Amino acid sequence: MEEYSKVLDRLQAQCSKREYCSSDIYSKALKAFDGDADQAGKLLQSLLEDRFVDDGRYASAFAREKSRLSGWGPAKITYMLLRKGISRPVIREALADVDPEEADRRMRAVLEAKYKSLQGDPYEKFKLLKYGLGRGYDYDKIAPLVDDILKKND
Repeated sequence: MEEYSKVLDRLQAQCSKREYCSSDIYSKALKAFDGDADQAGKLLQSLLEDRFVDDGRYASAFAREKSRLSGWGPAKITYMLLRKGISRPVIREALADVDPEEADRRMRAVLEAKYKSLQGDPYEKFKLLKYGLGRGYDYDKIAPLVDDILKKND
């Protein structure tokens, strides 16, 4: 029981410093208890009940950060949150927290920065579209923006 308390205290301290999702904390607990799934599950449940871990809060913070700082689009954010075991309804709520105008400005900035490295490349339009899609933006939003960037720089 003493080991459980030590692990609980350590994980509470970690959760106090930054957001974690359930799957990350479960993995940490599983490792701390040498694969004992019952102990790890019990510890995760305790952290969930005490609101140290909240997947909705984690998803919102993740979506805002990745959109604002990394320039990721909704598709990439969704994919990464799904990999963390976050449910689709929680992801939809998290994406609703992202300011769409700020996200559009960020998308333009990311594409314009990439365009500078592609100038003169005969496949610049294709590469710019591919880059935007890889960042998780929707083709219908990227295509007119790419055309605008190319026109503006002709």
